[in-house]
Amino acid sequence: MILVTGGAGFIGSNLVAALTERGEQTVAVCDRLGDDDKWRNIAKHAIADFVSPGSLFSWLDNNANEIEAVFHMGASSSTTEKDADKVVSNNFSLSLALWRWCSRHDTRLVYASSAATYGDGSTGFDDNPDALANLRPLNLYGWSKHIFDRNASRLADSRLHPPQWVGLKFFNAYGPNEYHKGDQQSVVVQFFEQIAADGKAHPFKSHHPDYPDGGQMRDFIWVGDCVDVMLWVYDNPSVNGVYNCGTGTARSFADLARACFAAMGRQEAIEFIDTPAEIRSKYQYFTQAEMSRLLDAGYTKPFTSLEDGVARYVRDYLATDDPYR
Repeated sequence: MILVTGGAGFIGSNLVAALTERGEQTVAVCDRLGDDDKWRNIAKHAIADFVSPGSLFSWLDNNANEIEAVFHMGASSSTTEKDADKVVSNNFSLSLALWRWCSRHDTRLVYASSAATYGDGSTGFDDNPDALANLRPLNLYGWSKHIFDRNASRLADSRLHPPQWVGLKFFNAYGPNEYHKGDQQSVVVQFFEQIAADGKAHPFKSHHPDYPDGGQMRDFIWVGDCVDVMLWVYDNPSVNGVYNCGTGTARSFADLARACFAAMGRQEAIEFIDTPAEIRSKYQYFTQAEMSRLLDAGYTKPFTSLEDGVARYVRDYLATDDPYR
């Protein structure tokens, strides 16, 4: 059995879909569904069990002999969350407890880290473990992920570690099943809704002299590519460590807007708006994953281009009556 924490969330539910479609393993999900439509993220998939987060460790103990691997995708993922106790409890303390449980029970662990650990990018985007100590995240979420990455790397040098452990620093993922995230949804969804509403995309203006309006750059990655990397990690149990999960190519928000217009068959019309003052000082202007370590580890599948990923997202999900995977 494979357990996916956060399995009804964005990346987690896409992983659940892929695992159940492979049909090689039974899949259990641990998550909170709330009172919105988040349940639809997993409604199409034959999961073996659903676990309340409050019952996670008792469930793990009761099923210890059956669990082969844990994909820990659950987190407090808002980059604007200010409740530090909540974020540290969910993103660090719980992750550390899972690490210890998997270590004691000889269970593989793959967990979600984040490109937010790189802060403003002034120290680069190199996932070499020797560079971890130099990173300075800009927000609470990025810091909570960073301190767990550092502890995982430290514990891996001791005898207290799972038989396989991999942390994946996800860059700017987009794709189906992110609709419950509100203002934390990818810019693809935001542009799609803006264009559908008034025919215009509204990217942020630049407040940095080195970047024109719309010239802010991100490493946008199709969620299916994130899932492919996780499946490859699962199929290669000798792979261990913290790795970037991006495409290795930064693209501008203007490029993303143009891809949305093309996918929707609409004429380009871009109107820039001010970056909200509350996030302006902590805004990342450039991210680009250094992917050489993952490629050197043996990953060979090409990554989806921004144009192809956006076209697929719009065509197969956003512009349909059923946008869920």
